[in-house]
Amino acid sequence: MAKVLGVGGIFFKSKDPNALLAWYQTHLGLSTESSDYANFFPKMMPPGACTVFSPFEQETGYFAPSESGFMFNLVVDDLDGALRQVRRAGAEVVGKVAAYEYGRFGWFLDPDGNKVELREPSGTA
Repeated sequence: MAKVLGVGGIFFKSKDPNALLAWYQTHLGLSTESSDYANFFPKMMPPGACTVFSPFEQETGYFAPSESGFMFNLVVDDLDGALRQVRRAGAEVVGKVAAYEYGRFGWFLDPDGNKVELREPSGTA
């Protein structure tokens, strides 16, 4: 049986895709090799980081206050610094930082109103 080996991309609609990507490149350090996309390679991830595939119930409130039917998670090396950066860039930071044995989490709404979850791994999966 063929098996999935990982997430190959996150694709979503935007009113201004180039401006939104440029915002992420400027304020969260996404790679700038293209004005159309950013690549992430497994070797860039710190120990304990992984990609999670998780369908949610249709009625979930976890993506609120965004009205989008999706949310994406970005692994960061400094959660507090990343949240300060996006706040200074005009993003709305939502909720309180949550800490678990596997990492710390924070959330914000990007310029398109998408809820984004940031994770700083603890070094254990």
